Amino acid sequence: MKRLYPDFEPYDAGFIQTQDGHTLYFEQSGNPDGIPLLYIHGGPGAALSFSYQTMFDGNKYRVVAFEQRGCGRSLPFGTLKYNTTEHTLRDIRQLRDHLDIDSWILFGGSWGATLALLAAIDAPDHCDGLILRGTFLARQQDRDWYLSASGGAASLFPDYFDLFVRDIEGELSSDNICAHYQHWFASSDNIIRKKALKRWFLWEERLSRLIMPNVESDLSSPDIVQAMTNLARLECHYLTNHCFIEENFILDNLNKINHLPCYIVHGRYDAICKLDAAYTLHRNWPTSEIIIVPNAGHSLSEPGISYALCRATRDMSKLFSRSFLL
Repeated sequence: MKRLYPDFEPYDAGFIQTQDGHTLYFEQSGNPDGIPLLYIHGGPGAALSFSYQTMFDGNKYRVVAFEQRGCGRSLPFGTLKYNTTEHTLRDIRQLRDHLDIDSWILFGGSWGATLALLAAIDAPDHCDGLILRGTFLARQQDRDWYLSASGGAASLFPDYFDLFVRDIEGELSSDNICAHYQHWFASSDNIIRKKALKRWFLWEERLSRLIMPNVESDLSSPDIVQAMTNLARLECHYLTNHCFIEENFILDNLNKINHLPCYIVHGRYDAICKLDAAYTLHRNWPTSEIIIVPNAGHSLSEPGISYALCRATRDMSKLFSRSFLL
């Protein structure tokens, strides 16, 4: 990964308990007196990646990160119970209060970008700015782009789409595809369940980068099986429920936050989250800057994406008082 900043280890880590029985892992890295920033991972169903801190100058930023309900080190692992968008927004508020942070920058990619936008809309007085990667606005058209036969991903990858929707009866709409996969994921037949989990996981993996490494040879390792299962089940759970937000909610409420600084990074050939969504967001956000990365798709691991995010965090830090900086 091309990057500007070296790795740095967390200086603090712990858990917070929610009122509905979840235990959420969080950690803090960088400068305890630096600019507060919340890193929100993608998914739904993913976890903190090994190298996420390399997007930030550890001398300037106090980087807070957490693993969402059912993800990573948070418990119970993989659960769908009390696992909705509103629950996650409550968790973000609780984490901010727990760490006694009045206001922070919100940084998120893909589903993390959706949550960053929603968290800013939920509490605009506690947000100083946003940095978004691979923006997903969670509208019907965004879900259709990713999942349906009429979507952009299916037209770009018709061979992979055929494998993804094999054995699905009826129309190949995003809702019907999700319904079939939910049924397979709940099957008592191990073969049916594992085949469905693998198909879902591979559909996303094959779309995520402009140049795709061979992922199928790694799918037998226990860590990959666990990640594959969690990502597929939780992602399908959220998409089935239209991400638990009203249609066009983000754009309809953008007036609450579009005075804030925002950097929008998007790969020109992103097949998971369409570029038009990010560009629509930018057009409706006077204080935003969009960075369209050539020769890149969706993934944070692509050099152009990671480098653009490093530049965005650098430029964002310049907007804040020197009292935060060393």
